[in-house]
Amino acid sequence: MILPVSNSIDLDFDRQSVWKIISEPGNLNKVHPFCKSNKVVNWDKDNHEDILEYLNGVTLHRKFDKWDEGKGYELNIGRENGRKSKVIWKITGEKKSKLKITVYPHVFSNRSRIIYFIIHALFINPGLKKYLSSVLRGYKWYLENKQPVPRNQFGSHKWFS
Repeated sequence: MILPVSNSIDLDFDRQSVWKIISEPGNLNKVHPFCKSNKVVNWDKDNHEDILEYLNGVTLHRKFDKWDEGKGYELNIGRENGRKSKVIWKITGEKKSKLKITVYPHVFSNRSRIIYFIIHALFINPGLKKYLSSVLRGYKWYLENKQPVPRNQFGSHKWFS
């Protein structure tokens, strides 16, 4: 069993404006406060894949499984030949919107249930909540300022900075 971690942000932008930026190839270069680089592997109608390198040098591959035009997508992220975490991006609202990211992290999911619950409560959930908050705030920053978010704009993160 993998417990999800979610965070969301309310945006004073319509759904199409939000969709335009979250679906743009290489968008993490503009919006992600912990992104060193976001290289597109493939970005066509039915196949979306990229590589995210964090400021600390960790490199993860993102392969998109479900693409719901104008509404969101689902992807798997992880090391090239390693285990993957599932991530769901969803936009709701019309004239003003909400962007929500839900992560189903694979880390420590192979431990006993009790150990996993403890690790999740003390380590995974708080760390991912902070991370997702910074990522979501990066999208808001970009939409409001029309310029790339500065690295570590909302504080550093011990896993990715």
